[in-house]
Amino acid sequence: MTKKKCTILLTGGAGFVGSHVNKLLQMKGFDTIILDNLSIGNPIAVKHGTFIQGDVGCRQQLDLLFETYSIDAVMHFAASIDVGESMRKPELYYANNTANTINLLHAMIDHGVGNFVFSSTAAIYGVPEKLPVTEEAPHLPFTPYGRSKLMIEEILRDLDRVHGLKSCCFRYFNAAGGDPEGEIKNRKVRDSNLIPIILRDLKSPNPKGITVYGFDYPNKDGTCIRDYVHVWDIAQAHLSGLLQLLDGGDSAQYNLGNGQGFSILEVLDAVERELDLSLQVHKGDRRPGDPPILVADSQKAQKELNWKAEYPDLQKMIRDAWVALS
Repeated sequence: MTKKKCTILLTGGAGFVGSHVNKLLQMKGFDTIILDNLSIGNPIAVKHGTFIQGDVGCRQQLDLLFETYSIDAVMHFAASIDVGESMRKPELYYANNTANTINLLHAMIDHGVGNFVFSSTAAIYGVPEKLPVTEEAPHLPFTPYGRSKLMIEEILRDLDRVHGLKSCCFRYFNAAGGDPEGEIKNRKVRDSNLIPIILRDLKSPNPKGITVYGFDYPNKDGTCIRDYVHVWDIAQAHLSGLLQLLDGGDSAQYNLGNGQGFSILEVLDAVERELDLSLQVHKGDRRPGDPPILVADSQKAQKELNWKAEYPDLQKMIRDAWVALS
């Protein structure tokens, strides 16, 4: 990597993953600019760098930002991420995740910024036929959320071909955990992932319990199985992907997961054991768009980025997530 001190723009950097990546970049000597509209994120999570409240959908603001700062790369976390909501409000997801990202990419091209790290999703695979899921698995998203992200991956291929814009796309499975040092707190307006939903309910003055959507899946206990990956491990992968681009690497796509699946009931049991309490569980119907099982094959990231999960233990993820909500 060049010895020049680089400046990185993080959109959505006040959110869950973005705030942890921001901390890691600062630890590694990068300057960071955080752009977030605070619709979900919270500025209290931004412990480092320069914070700007704004929206990637505003071209005028993006132009001013790129003119003011010498930005070497963009890491794009800003997005709507609730799968269920995307089924009810698809227009919101195509506007925020697709149209606004195109606006950002257009601004990058116009201002000569050629490196882009993209927060994608395992939802682009839909209901996979083979497990664990590799990057070469068919891309058949079942939800507007998954489609909105896949559209950007396809657009990035075209922009690389035409403009030489290089990108690194990370397809998260289920982000979990929290800052291992306990510095960054989870102060999001709302959560869409299981573990923080459980823990936030427990922290509330009037816990309502947890609704499990579907007990009739063809799995060991009838509930969905998911692959959970610690947010700090996700941050480490983003750093490696960024360095690869800054070193002149080609565009690439990577799965990020642990390769181990846990059912919803297994996660609930792990929370009960970790916190020594009993959870109130409600039975709900299946939600449209929920695959029975999603487990990642992350060997490509391990081989090409030398990435390996440092915190694969589910109990550790629950423990760190609990501290982050304190």
